[in-house]
Amino acid sequence: MHKTINWGIIGLGNIAHKFATDLLTVEGAKLYAVASRNQEKADVFAAKYNAIKAYDSYEALAKNKNIDAVYIATPHALHKENTLLCLDNGIAVLCEKPFAMDSNEVHEMIAKAKEKNVLLMEALWTYFLPHYQYVLKALEDKIYGDVLKLEADFGFYRAFDNSSRLFNKSLGGGSLLDIGIYPIFAALSTLGIPKNIEANATYYENGADSSCDMVFEYDNNAKAVLKSTLFEDTPTEAIFHCERGIIKINSQFHAPSTVNLIPNKGNAETIDFNYKTIGYSYEAIHFNELLRQGKTESHVMSFEFSKALIKTLDDVKNLINLHY
Repeated sequence: MHKTINWGIIGLGNIAHKFATDLLTVEGAKLYAVASRNQEKADVFAAKYNAIKAYDSYEALAKNKNIDAVYIATPHALHKENTLLCLDNGIAVLCEKPFAMDSNEVHEMIAKAKEKNVLLMEALWTYFLPHYQYVLKALEDKIYGDVLKLEADFGFYRAFDNSSRLFNKSLGGGSLLDIGIYPIFAALSTLGIPKNIEANATYYENGADSSCDMVFEYDNNAKAVLKSTLFEDTPTEAIFHCERGIIKINSQFHAPSTVNLIPNKGNAETIDFNYKTIGYSYEAIHFNELLRQGKTESHVMSFEFSKALIKTLDDVKNLINLHY
């Protein structure tokens, strides 16, 4: 029998509910404790997902020796602080993306994980979804030759609300860190680090970015055209234009989706991966296995990749003059 992994969750917003829902489907995993700054909120969340403990402070959860792993789902600006708290208490950390606010914070988190010899991973769930792994393999195998161009977007409309985390610049709100990270992830995980970046953005009155358009250029003349926006609903697709055809991840490419294979010659086909969960179960299963094997770093979402991702975000922020 596999050891049951006792999980804690810090920060009980929408994404925590999704993670907790999927954790219930994962064999050998138990939601043991949850923490909010509000006891009533913690009690309601714990009751809904059968957690044993509900805390009104993150510090109290981190001191519980029965917890093996913590999923951090607080606003971006709190990721470093919350991660260090758990690592200092010897608890493995799966921290929601973006890993932190900038490269300096990410490097500090990774250094602490290495110092404590404790597992740490950025929770960029897309990397672990079967359809995305399928596309990575298809591109690696060059089923249609080399990639010439990637088009990836992520956009939805939200009316501006200064009280919402999504628009709160002090919490890392805005389009780039919240959703622009996904098109950037798609480019880095398939084409690698670009040789040149062009970017421009629009802003709300409070200084948070409302949209960001980016072009990544590569040594082999490939390019990635990327977009994030809170102004409109966009297709939210990832389209890989290759020498002999197109590989297209359909709408909500970052979440459970289908894949279209469209050769220049021959018949197109759609591959359905028959997802049964929201999609967070895959990263949880991966993390559980790393823990059971005594690993301190993921071979999929590696420290090097997380560092490259946050550095690219930093580069884009500098180009569009976005500073937190």
